[in-house]
Amino acid sequence: MALFQILDAIPELIKKTFPIPGRFKNALPLNIAKLSRLLTNNRGERTLSYLSRPEMLSAYLYYFLPWNLYRLCFLLPCLDLKLKPGDIVTDLGSGPLSFVSALWISRPELRNLPLEINCIDRCSPALDAGKNFFNALAGENNWKINLIRDDIDIRKTGKGKKASLVSAVNLFNEIYEKIPHNNTEKLKQFADNSAEFLHNTALQEAFIFTAEPGVPQSGRFISFLRDAFLKMERMPFSPCTHTESCPLAGNSGQKRWCHFAFETENVSNELQRLSAAAGLPKERLVISYLLTGKKTENTQSRVISDAFPLSSGLFGRYCCCADGLVLLTGVKNQITKIKPHSTVKINLNGNIDKKSGALTGELK
Repeated sequence: MALFQILDAIPELIKKTFPIPGRFKNALPLNIAKLSRLLTNNRGERTLSYLSRPEMLSAYLYYFLPWNLYRLCFLLPCLDLKLKPGDIVTDLGSGPLSFVSALWISRPELRNLPLEINCIDRCSPALDAGKNFFNALAGENNWKINLIRDDIDIRKTGKGKKASLVSAVNLFNEIYEKIPHNNTEKLKQFADNSAEFLHNTALQEAFIFTAEPGVPQSGRFISFLRDAFLKMERMPFSPCTHTESCPLAGNSGQKRWCHFAFETENVSNELQRLSAAAGLPKERLVISYLLTGKKTENTQSRVISDAFPLSSGLFGRYCCCADGLVLLTGVKNQITKIKPHSTVKINLNGNIDKKSGALTGELK
C-alpha cells in the first residue's frame, strides 16, 4: 500500500481503535482547540499529566497524531537511515508512538527487520494508546515495542542499553520555549545539555534524530544543538550537507531560521474537515530537525525553500551549503521541478543577492 493510501486511512483507523461515545463526539473540535492552546499560547496552564485526561488524549489522537504522522512521513523517506537486524531504537518522549508509527509507515524496507524499540514517556495512557494504535496499524510484525513509563531528565545519563537510533520528536520545545527569546546564552546551554543527554543515550556510531516545531526558537535551538554535537564529533547528516558554521544560525534578531515546509494538498479530506471544525486548518506543515551520523563530506547544497519568482523574470530557491546561504536561480521549469528538501550542485557566480545577502548561483 502506498504512503498516502496508508495516511488517508489513518483517521478511520483511529476511530476504530479509539471510539468516542456518541455524547462526546460533538465536543471533539472544542477539545482539540483547547489542547492546541495548552500546547502553544497557554503553556503555563498545562500540567505534566495533561494527556492522562480522556478528553485531551482523544483530542491528541484524533488531531495531533495524524498531523504529526504526515509531517514525519514527508520527512523520514528523505533521511539516509541505515539499521540492521537486532538494532535498538530509543524513542524519547514517545507519547502515542508518533515517531515509531511514522517510521513503519514511511520506511517499508525496515518493516521486516527485527528491531527492539524502547518508547519512553511519563504518560502511561499515551504510551498504551500508542501501542494499541501501532498494533492496529502494523498487525503482526518484527518490531519488539517496549513501553517505559519514566520522566526524561536531561541532567541525568540515559538508562538502559545504548541505541543505534535515538529519536526525540517534540521533546525539548516544552522547555526552551519558556526561555526568553533574547537569552541566547541560556538557550545555548540548554542545547549543550540536551546534546550531552542524547549523546549518552546513543552508541558512538548511532543516528540521533531530533525534530521540533518549525518556529524561530526551534531553529535556533537546533542550530545550537548542531554545534554541540560537532564538539562531540557527531557530524550533522541532514539537513546539513557540511560541517561548517550554520549560515542560518544567529540571535533572536535574525529573521531566518532553519526549517522546512510541506504542502498539505495530499492530506485526507476527513482530517482537513476535522481541522476546520476545530478552527485549526493547515495549508503547510513546518518542521525544524537535525540528524547526526557517520558521513563523508560533500559539496552539495540542500534546498530549503519553495520556488518563488524574481524581479528579473527568473525563479529562485534558497539553499544551504558550506559556503553559506545561496539563492539558486534559473528559469521557472528548471527551478520548480526540483524536489523539496533535495540536494543539488550549484555553480556560484560571485554575486550577492541584495535582498537576502545570500550568494547566488545556477545549477551545475
